[in-house]
Amino acid sequence: MTLFGKTIQTLEHSLDYSSLKNRTIANNIANVDTPGYKSKEVVFKDILNQKLSPSFESKRTNDKHIPFTSQNHFRSFNVTTKSNTSYNHNGNNVDIDKEMSDLAKNQIYYQSLVDRLNGKFRSLETVIKGGR
Repeated sequence: MTLFGKTIQTLEHSLDYSSLKNRTIANNIANVDTPGYKSKEVVFKDILNQKLSPSFESKRTNDKHIPFTSQNHFRSFNVTTKSNTSYNHNGNNVDIDKEMSDLAKNQIYYQSLVDRLNGKFRSLETVIKGGR
């Protein structure tokens, strides 16, 4: 039995994404003066496009054959390094204004997810208490 369909799982994955993004941005900000440090970012759109693009299926003549379309659960986001730019003379490419802006956006996103999750649990609490 799934509670609220897959909403809780989707919110959980979204919180994981937001948490990883927050750690990545905080790491970039902490290394703003580190010589040679290259900023990192959490990539989601590329993975989403891969998932949405049509894929082909292989012909399986035996049940033990591994299908091309895997049902494995893997994270739908990755951390990548932006290694082709440099903003400072020391090879560092952290743009502190962009990082602070991204941090603020991510905090708003995270808070909205938490509010939505709390709303789901409040509605469950209302049902358990019989509408009181």
